[in-house]
This record gives sequence, C-alpha cells and structure tokens, in this order.
Amino acid sequence: MNKKQKKVLIRIIVSAVLIIALQFIPVTGYLQLLLYLVPYLVIGYDILRKALKGILNRQVFDENFLMAIATVGAMALGEYREGVAVMLFYQIGELFQSYAVGKSRRNISDLMDIRPDYANIERDGKLEQVDPDEVAIGTLIVVSPGEKVPIDGIVREGSSSLNTSALTGESVPRSVRPGDEVISGCINEKGVLKIETTREFGESTVSKILELVENASSRKSRSEAFISKFARVYTPAVCYSALALAVLPPLISLLLGQDANVSTWVYRALTFLVISCPCALVISIPLTFFAGIGGASKEGILVKGSVFLETLSQVKTVVFDKTGTMTKGTFEVVGIHHSPVPEKELLFYAAHAEAHSSHPISKSLLRAFEGDGGVPDLGNVSQVEEISGEGVTAMVSGKKVAVGNKRLMARLGLASMDCHEIGTVVHVAVDGEYYGHILIADEIKEGAKDAITGLHKAGIRKCVMLTGDREETAQSVAQVLGISDVYAQLLPGDKVDKVEELLSQKGKKEMLAFVGDGINDAPVLSRADIGIAMGAMGSDAAIEAADIVLMDDDPRKISKAILIAQKCIRIVYENIYFAIGVKLICLLLGAIGIANMWVAIFADVGVMVIAVINAIRALMVKNL
Repeated sequence: MNKKQKKVLIRIIVSAVLIIALQFIPVTGYLQLLLYLVPYLVIGYDILRKALKGILNRQVFDENFLMAIATVGAMALGEYREGVAVMLFYQIGELFQSYAVGKSRRNISDLMDIRPDYANIERDGKLEQVDPDEVAIGTLIVVSPGEKVPIDGIVREGSSSLNTSALTGESVPRSVRPGDEVISGCINEKGVLKIETTREFGESTVSKILELVENASSRKSRSEAFISKFARVYTPAVCYSALALAVLPPLISLLLGQDANVSTWVYRALTFLVISCPCALVISIPLTFFAGIGGASKEGILVKGSVFLETLSQVKTVVFDKTGTMTKGTFEVVGIHHSPVPEKELLFYAAHAEAHSSHPISKSLLRAFEGDGGVPDLGNVSQVEEISGEGVTAMVSGKKVAVGNKRLMARLGLASMDCHEIGTVVHVAVDGEYYGHILIADEIKEGAKDAITGLHKAGIRKCVMLTGDREETAQSVAQVLGISDVYAQLLPGDKVDKVEELLSQKGKKEMLAFVGDGINDAPVLSRADIGIAMGAMGSDAAIEAADIVLMDDDPRKISKAILIAQKCIRIVYENIYFAIGVKLICLLLGAIGIANMWVAIFADVGVMVIAVINAIRALMVKNL
C-alpha cells in the first residue's frame, strides 16, 4: 500500500469512528449538522474539490459530481448519516479499486525491472560502467554473476546459467557457453560472461519488450471504447433524469391541487443519482484488460493492446508456419544408416569434408561430431572442392572423401542406398567406397503436438500448416502433430494468398490467427486477424508485424494466450451484465420510492467492489 492509499485509509477510519461516536451524542438541529460536517469533510473534501474543478473546467458530468450532488443534497434534507455514509463507502470502493489497479500494475512493473541500468566495458584492465545506449555493435561487454545482460550478443568467453523468467515466464535457467546467442534482460546466475554485442541497445530485445508493454494501454478494445462512449452519454442522461424526478412529480401534484411532498421526491432523485454512478463499469472493464495483459506478460506472452486480447478470444482458426514455429528451425543429425564403419568414424569424415562450408547442413554435421566427443582438426583437411548442386570432395587425413547427394555418388560411379525416412539424406564415400548415408532433419519442437491438442481443447476448430518445404516433409510433420490441413512448397506471396483464402472461408464473428517467426512471415502476420510471433528466435520484422509475441518460442503458449483472452473477455461481460442489471433494478426501485440511500450505496459501491474483485481474477492465469 502506497502513501496515498494509507492516507485515504486513515481518513476512512477517522470518519467511520466519528460516525459511530455521533450515534451516542443526543444532539439535534444545527449542532447536529455541524458535528456531521466534520466526518463528511474528512472523508469527502477531495471529492468536493474535484467536482468543483470539473464544473469550472466545464466537464461537469462525472462520478465526483454525482457523489457531491447526492451527498450535499442528503445533508441539506437532514439525512446526515446517509450523506456521510455514501461518501465513506464511495471512498472505501475507490481505495479498493486503487489497490487492485496497483496489484495488476505490479505485474507490469516486474517486467519493467528487466531494463538494465548499465553495461560493463573492460578498459585498461578495469571494468567501467557505461550507459547501454553508448555501447556500439561489436563491443565486448562483461556481465558478472547477479547482473542483467544489458544488450543482445554472442558469448565469446565464459559459461553460465541465465535466469530468463522475467522475459519468458520459465523458471528453469538456460545454460550458455561460447558461441551461444544471448538476449538482453536475462540475469546471469553463475560465471562471468564476455559478450560481443550484435545490436545497439535501442534495437535490443529488452528495449523492444519495454516499448511493447508501454504502448499496450494505448490500443483499446471495442469493449473499452463502448464503455467510454456509454459513460459520456449515460452520466448526463441520469443527471437530467434525476432532475426530472425531483421537479416533475411535485409540479404535477401542485397542478392537481395535491400535496407536492418536495423533500420525498428530492430524496428519491438523490438516491437515483447515487445508484446511477457508472463507477463499476468505468473502472472494472479497463482494469480487467490491464490485469489480463499483466497476467499474460508474467507467462512470457506479450500482448500489444487490449484490442488484440479481445480479438484473440474470438479466434477459431489457427494457421502455422512450419520451420522455426512448430519445428526448431535447425538441422540435426537424426540417423546414420548402412555404414560399414563406426558412426563416429563416418561423422569424422563427413564433418571435416564439410567443415569449411557455412551451409546449415554442414554445420549440423560438425555439431553432431562435436556432440559425440570429437574435436575437429582442420589441419587434416585439404583439396576441398565444392560441386554445385551435388556436394563436396576433400582430402581428410590422407583419404579422398566425398559428401553429398545421390548425383554426387553417381558421378563417382558408386551405388547409393535409399532412405525411407523423411529428411535430407547426405551420402558419404571414402576412397571410392560407399560408407552409407546420414539423415538430417529439422526436429519438431518439444510440446508442438501438445500445442495442437491444447488448441482444440481451447475451442479452436481448424489448425492449418503452411510451409515452403517439400510435400513429403510437410505431410510427415503434420501427421506427427495431428494437423490435417497442410499446404507445402509455398513462397511468401503464396502464404498470403492462402491466408486470404482461409479468411474468406471463416464465419462472420470468427477470427483467424497466424503464428510465424521468420522475416518472410511478416506480410502474413500483418494480414491475419491476429498475428502471433515467436519472440526468442523470431526476426525483428516478424515481431514488429505481430500483435502478440511469445517470448520463449514455446508453441504451447498459443493455447495459453487464447485461454487468457477468453477468460478476460468472459470477466468483462460478467461485469457488464452484473453492473447494468443491478443498477437498472435499483434505479427502478429508487424511482418508485422502495430503495433508499442504503440500497443506493450497495448499487454503487457494492457493485463496484464486486466488479473489481471479479476483474482482478484476470491476473490468475498460471493454471489455465
């Protein structure tokens, strides 16, 4: 609880104690009014001041004006206790709402703590702290244990574990070693790391995340826009209705020669005003969206605005890119077949022959050799010749090695063995003898199959996969994942056309989401009703074009994001129906004289407190 909230709490306690004490003091008339004015001004002076400012600024019709008119009117009619009580309970409701907003803001504040204060640069054997904005690309920075990684880069020296929970919501630390990419905002837990920066601070991950979060509140949902317009029309309407209720019935009674009973109708009008205050809607709806965005951010799901949260709740079709989204996007050796020599020996020849190439397949061979305990020695490699579209030949440790496809083997007059598994097949020959083949494939992400199952449980009717890969590879991946609709061998423009086609097929109130990670996905992310980007390994263009960013690239977070959005919208509509329903009933009862000021207090403050309690449920997303 902050200082401002503590002051309000003290005023509430003082005012409540004074009201209770006044029940035991037998006074009447002006003295009673003066005594009740003390707790009234203690608890309500700020509301009266705001109401006066609104009148002076010609912005009359707000909740402060309604409270001021209603309570001053009650005091004028001699209903001192009710007048003070209305103001007291209103302030209790405001305090509760302030605390709830603070609680949801703390989720955002926790995320904002990822902003680094400095970067360490080694100069003359000493570490110097500089502003991250001043660090150029290619600079070697030092990150000690307990410090935040200030800028994206590549580890050049040292190994450690990085705490990524503030970025991804994952509690398990990530191990890094030389050659690994690291993103800003992570906390170094163990060893000292020397990192070569690959971006300026303004373009780094942490800056982009903070920009997304800070701008999220500016993109309002349709529900929020409706409530804002509703309040602007509703508040003046109820004020004029209350005035009519106070004036017309006594006037009609006078014209008919009956008792005007002015005080009764004025009391009913004041009760009508208290009941009609739109606080529950004006406060709880934005709070629900704010809490939903905050809860999602704690799970590593960044939503760029409440409008996207509302759209996401209506998604019924999810379209996926394959590579980097449902698969890891990195080639790995998944099998070695028909080899007359040990696998490690075959990998030795293949990795060394391909060692000078930057092709992803070449890198995967080298990784597999190193992962099996091998240490590459490029001094043993000579006479490397690349044969376009076929492979490479080289002398490795005095032996003639050929690594490539079936055409290369045919060129050498060797019979090669076919592979019946899906993937890229690399054939190897040593000194004119066929040594078998190595199967390389893009591995399916852990949890990708669970992601599809989770989406169907979340109410998604159709899952579609688009890829530029071969038909056989695409069908193989889709079969494992349980996706029936697959479109392969697509260029970036073809993906946009296919999404256009799918958009034309969906229902009127149904939305389509596209999930991608690459730079070629940016046009499709922009075209879909809602674009979801993989943030950890995704390209800047994809993240910029997307409406929602998954910080840890876990496809299971897609269904989690949809469930969070559905829960958030469900709470919004619960509050709208509850608040409007209770107020309409109480307004009717107040107009005909059945509801008094105490019922009005419940219809205003009670409904607001219940709506706010319901709204902060949107923060609770861990077990969705």
